[in-house]
Order: sequence, then structure tokens, then C-alpha cells
Amino acid sequence: MTTSSASAALNVLGEPLDVCGCEPMTGWHRDGFCRTDPTDRGSHTVCCVMTASFLSYSKAQGNDLSTPMPAYGFPGLKPGDHWCVCAPRWQQALLDGMAPPVLLRASDARCLSHVGLEDLKDHAWTEQPR
Repeated sequence: MTTSSASAALNVLGEPLDVCGCEPMTGWHRDGFCRTDPTDRGSHTVCCVMTASFLSYSKAQGNDLSTPMPAYGFPGLKPGDHWCVCAPRWQQALLDGMAPPVLLRASDARCLSHVGLEDLKDHAWTEQPR
């Protein structure tokens, strides 16, 4: 998709979609945005801040996000990284009490077909003072 396609996407607040993360590069299109299209069966639309507990949970569910996979150019994630999580996986993590924090402005509105806005707001990331 083009940059104009990215700018046309809206976040869960009804505003233009913000970038989720570029180090490591995230998104179904690996352009930093949590956008989706018909080829994205997982709906990688929820921008999350990785936590150690979510990474362990995800690995236990069969989706190891922390181990580097150089053959795919994947460096592995660590706590604090921003990553586009599949909306149904985030919903399952919520039900299991393991949902990671969410960056609302970088989460595509299309995730709302899988997760509730109030649940996302309840898990909204707030920057921690250093």
C-alpha cells in the first residue's frame, strides 16, 4: 500500500492512524502501521507495547515473538517494543488476563470488529516518567 493508503486509515478514536513502530519494523505491510487488508487473516491491527508477561504468554500459546528469526529478518521482540498484534489474539489475551498495553492512536479502527473500544481504552498505554 502507498503512504496515501496509510494516511487514509483511521485509528480507534476516529483520527488518522499513527505509526506503531519502526524499530523493529511492524505491521502486516512492514511499514510501521497496524493496517490490514483482505490478505491479513490475523487482522494485525492492535498496536501494543510488549511486556515480559505478554511475550511469555504469546510463546506459551504457540506464537513465539521473542526469539530472533534471522531467516525472516525478525530480530525478536523485547519488553517495551511496539508491535502490531492480531486483534483476535489480543482479545484472547484479554480474556486470559494477559493483554498488553495498547497505543490507541496507532491501532486501526478495523480492530473494533474483534475487540471492544472500552477494553482497549482500559488497557491504553500511558507513558511512564523516567
